[in-house]
Amino acid sequence: MNRRGARIYCGTPRQLSFLARQLRAGELVAVPTETVYGLAADAFNARACRRIFAVKGRPMNDPLIVHIASLRDLARVAVPNEAARRLAAAFWPGPLTLVLPKAASVPHIVSAGLPSVAVRLPAHPLFRRLLRLAGTPLAAPSANPFGYVSPTTAEHVRRGLGRKIRHILDGGPARIGLESTIVDLRNPNQPRLLRPGGISHRELVRVLGRPISRPRRTAIAGTPQAAPGQLARHYSPHTPVALRPRLADRTATGAARDEAWLFQRQPRRARGANIFWLDSRGDLRRAARQLFAVLRRIDEAGFRKIHAELARGPGVAEAINDRLRRAAAR
Repeated sequence: MNRRGARIYCGTPRQLSFLARQLRAGELVAVPTETVYGLAADAFNARACRRIFAVKGRPMNDPLIVHIASLRDLARVAVPNEAARRLAAAFWPGPLTLVLPKAASVPHIVSAGLPSVAVRLPAHPLFRRLLRLAGTPLAAPSANPFGYVSPTTAEHVRRGLGRKIRHILDGGPARIGLESTIVDLRNPNQPRLLRPGGISHRELVRVLGRPISRPRRTAIAGTPQAAPGQLARHYSPHTPVALRPRLADRTATGAARDEAWLFQRQPRRARGANIFWLDSRGDLRRAARQLFAVLRRIDEAGFRKIHAELARGPGVAEAINDRLRRAAAR
């Protein structure tokens, strides 16, 4: 327990060098990525990675994503195949995680005891500089208590884990705001989309040139998972969430004041302290960027219930709705 609270660093060269030394020494550092903020440790240090699980209250069957500094580092942690090389060439650096057979160097704690590992080459420039300075791949799940809404700013991390960790690197608000797309390539002839994200199913199929299946069921709690974010309930505020395909201005206006209404775009007529929206014009990428921040704001306001509108359309709408459905699961 850190009684003084975590320090937030702005990422000067001197501070980045210091944080890199802390990581090499086995410390944890909360880091910015283009998706959400992560809680990083040296991926080859089993003891440091075990601390991630303890700090987050994360079950040991939920594997960590390993972040690498360059494509050359992929072979340090995984056994790549042609399908992985094609997707990496198209989308790395970026919000894509690939599940591949793991290299022997990766501790079992990182992969939940499975012979596979989830790998990503992030795009956030500050995080990439820290990766290069650390000189080692970094395992990093989202930097929040397990199951809660993911953090998209350094302040979110401080409020959630600030008494349990010592170092937070501030890289500004996350540009995408949703966790990475995850593709299972353990069998490259049968690729599977495990989690939708900023890269759409359609984009993946176009690059890979073959169908990519979607999982038919969510993971069962207590069983090893090939990748994070597979549980039915995840990314959840404390306030109960009820989903609706469409919210009506009139219904929201006449509703109880202790219930929050979350629209995808700014409503024309509904007004009040219990009315929220993700983007004024309904732009899906801007809505995705705001989703977790708005859910946190509603949660902290003390409402009894959240009525949330599902997104409509292709692409990132699938990822938004995936997070909303997991937030609403009981």
